[in-house]
Amino acid sequence: MRSTDDQQQLQARIILEVRSGRATSRRTLAGALKLSPTTAGQYVDDLIGAGLMMETGLEQGPLGRPKRMLSLKGEKGWFVGIEFNAERVQAVRVDFCGKQTGAQVRVLPASADVAKVWGEIGEMIEKLREGAKGPLLGIGMGVPGVVDLERGVGVEYAFLPGWREVAVTGPMEAQYGVPVTLDNNLRVIALAERWFGDGRGLEDYVILGPRSGFGLAVVHGGRLMRGAHYAAGEAGRWPWPFLEGGRRVHDVLSAPGVWRRLAGVESKAMLPADLWEAIGGFKGETGLVWDEVVSDFAHFLGCVQMLLDTGTYFLHGPLTRLGRRFCDEVLAGMESQFPELRGSMPRLVGSSLGDDAGALGAVSLAMEKWVPGI
Repeated sequence: MRSTDDQQQLQARIILEVRSGRATSRRTLAGALKLSPTTAGQYVDDLIGAGLMMETGLEQGPLGRPKRMLSLKGEKGWFVGIEFNAERVQAVRVDFCGKQTGAQVRVLPASADVAKVWGEIGEMIEKLREGAKGPLLGIGMGVPGVVDLERGVGVEYAFLPGWREVAVTGPMEAQYGVPVTLDNNLRVIALAERWFGDGRGLEDYVILGPRSGFGLAVVHGGRLMRGAHYAAGEAGRWPWPFLEGGRRVHDVLSAPGVWRRLAGVESKAMLPADLWEAIGGFKGETGLVWDEVVSDFAHFLGCVQMLLDTGTYFLHGPLTRLGRRFCDEVLAGMESQFPELRGSMPRLVGSSLGDDAGALGAVSLAMEKWVPGI
């Protein structure tokens, strides 16, 4: 006999399987979770009785009897995902089925501090409440920099004044009365690829995040790697031996760093209002600086690949505007600089998700953490 907690955890897993589309019937659900058909059917009946799930229509396979289709009821509640960096805050709303039903974005001024970010987040949640069906069920947060998941704290983010040892989950749960979960913003982007992008079905992949800063998120064996101190992927802090003046990886490979290099401006030059569009203007660039940027990315990824041996890197952020050619040239540079990798080269692809990938990942985190209280 399963305990109440075990039953609720299994109900949550069933909901996730149906929401993801991996389970479309009682039979496929039983197979996905390695349950007996009788046990799977009992749990489905419980969830239908609670008004969270329904069976609709018939799915006829090539053999056997047709199967009734399982689906969730979108009106049973909604989730919010919020992600921010030094330039902007984004939020999305999805219904109980996992369908996006609302979005908000706020650009942050250069003078933004912690109080400004919290104010924008509060306003965005209230805007998303308008037109939402059912109760708010959970909030997911994608927080930049190092996070402490056990304490629910943003430990440090160098690009937002005052962001050090900031309590996140406690104050938000007290204010909104729902579970609040957080993780590093690149790690939640890894979840976005699994739920909304091209990472469906992949067990090993890496998020490459040259955004306002620079970092990685690693999925290995279907699980996020967080590290003993929740700092896995903070590769932007690496000193780079051939960089002058003690600069770090994020100084030269972040989106602002790459734009400044390609634009030929000083390292502290003001950024354009639309960095995505500005970087996209260099899509057909050639010349020495372009080659240096490509070579630096190739060197960095080659070092990472020697450690991780992953199958796919998903490029996120404004550099996706440089197109397929940028990815192809980086891979060619990797193979040239690291001949040992020939025969085990990964893919490097620009993500099909947009700038709201972090918010989508944060809402994925909220959906994955939610447990029904039946």
